[in-house]
Amino acid sequence: MDTLIFSLVVLLFSVIIHEVAHGSIALALGDTTARDAGRLSLNPLKHLDPFGSVILPILLIFLTGGQGPIIGWAKPVPINPYNFSDKKWGTLKVSIAGPLTNFLIGIFFAILIRFLNLPLSLLIAFSFIAIYNFILAVFNLIPLPPLDGSHILFSFLSERWSNIKIIIQQYGLLILILIITFGSGWIFSLAGFFYHLFSGKVF
Repeated sequence: MDTLIFSLVVLLFSVIIHEVAHGSIALALGDTTARDAGRLSLNPLKHLDPFGSVILPILLIFLTGGQGPIIGWAKPVPINPYNFSDKKWGTLKVSIAGPLTNFLIGIFFAILIRFLNLPLSLLIAFSFIAIYNFILAVFNLIPLPPLDGSHILFSFLSERWSNIKIIIQQYGLLILILIITFGSGWIFSLAGFFYHLFSGKVF
């Protein structure tokens, strides 16, 4: 039970930091929308998404028997691309910021595991922080709404692909739920690969 609670806390703050990263890059590009909405905050109440932060994690707890890992997301920070100083690539930069931040957090804690002689309690804690951030990074790069991967993909698609965009926007969430429910093993495997690559250990 303690492990489950710690996992949920790690997941919650990892997705919050993910969203704050989006808002911070948007602010650096000249868009104050997230800041004005009070979303550049680590207060969980400002970021909870009813489905991604509550329903989905609880559902996955039951489906996995509490063994995890658990996936989820926070409420996307509001942005206004028309305010970006970089109109061409601003949306891409903001979209990449979240997964990149999770990757960097995962790499940081994995490297600490590799090079420091940690007591068991810290080893376990750092391992959970690293693996969950790798999971979130990989997960959010899936090119389906509401994940960042869809915005990254759309940044590279020209207008002639507009029909594809519409289809992805209409059915993306349904496809994503099916992936999470029946085909998420590759996400955990890839996250485990990154964990092993940087920590030298197997999760």
